[in-house]
Amino acid sequence: MNDDSHLRIGELSRRSGVSPELLRAWERRYGLLRPERSEGGLRLYSAGDLERVRQMCQHMTRGLAAREAAALVAGARDPAPRSRSPVFDSVLARADLQGTLEAFDEPGGQGVLDELLAVATIDALLVEVLLPYLYELGARWERGEVTVAQEHFATNLLRGRLLGLARGWGRGTGRLALLACPPAERHDLGLIAFGLALRERGWRITYLGSDTPIESIAETARAIGPALLVLSAVATEPLRELACQLQELSDGSSRVAVAGPGAQGIDEPGVLALSGDPVAEAERVSALV
Repeated sequence: MNDDSHLRIGELSRRSGVSPELLRAWERRYGLLRPERSEGGLRLYSAGDLERVRQMCQHMTRGLAAREAAALVAGARDPAPRSRSPVFDSVLARADLQGTLEAFDEPGGQGVLDELLAVATIDALLVEVLLPYLYELGARWERGEVTVAQEHFATNLLRGRLLGLARGWGRGTGRLALLACPPAERHDLGLIAFGLALRERGWRITYLGSDTPIESIAETARAIGPALLVLSAVATEPLRELACQLQELSDGSSRVAVAGPGAQGIDEPGVLALSGDPVAEAERVSALV
């Protein structure tokens, strides 16, 4: 069953170093694999399939997106033929991310993101793919279904890519938002997503990131005078402890908000609680401020 002309997908995965989930995705999206069926209905792959997968990986290692790599392997001149224009499928995209990132496949994960950026808006990418994937990743980590290494690899890759999308988000003439996490808060992916959603609505962003001393936040707010000042945290207590200081951070010149899961239960006069998804809250705060 496992000679070069009759490989099951597990053996194809082992020989190629590509996860079964990603192999199936490449087969569905690009027709990269051409399996035959056994009498019992099993999908059997050939040495030609294995070689095409290896070529695909080589092209992606050189920096090509998965769609372009597949077109080269197939011998197509046009890497995006009209007859096979990409379609945004959020369920498939999340499965692709899971298969690549949890297999420590950096080129594969980047390729999935490249494809998504070609067919989806930033809002759709965040709401329908990345945020649900990250939520499920955290839940699976708590259940012991993924390792600490897998969780760190996935979140760090996605964080880097989101910050890449954020390049230049301080340019322009729109309203200015100052975003930061309070001391000891290191979870900032949701805040980065919120900043990207604000940028899509014309805002300029000054981003201080995780674990920022409260004095530094106050000093920056006084220096740049943002229209909106946002502190984000996973836990409520850090935000509750700072609530009495929030209005003083900007000398009263900025609208102050708290964000993230920790914003639930915060009910301070003059403080806007943003506890929903980043895109919805970016839309709401843009109407309010």
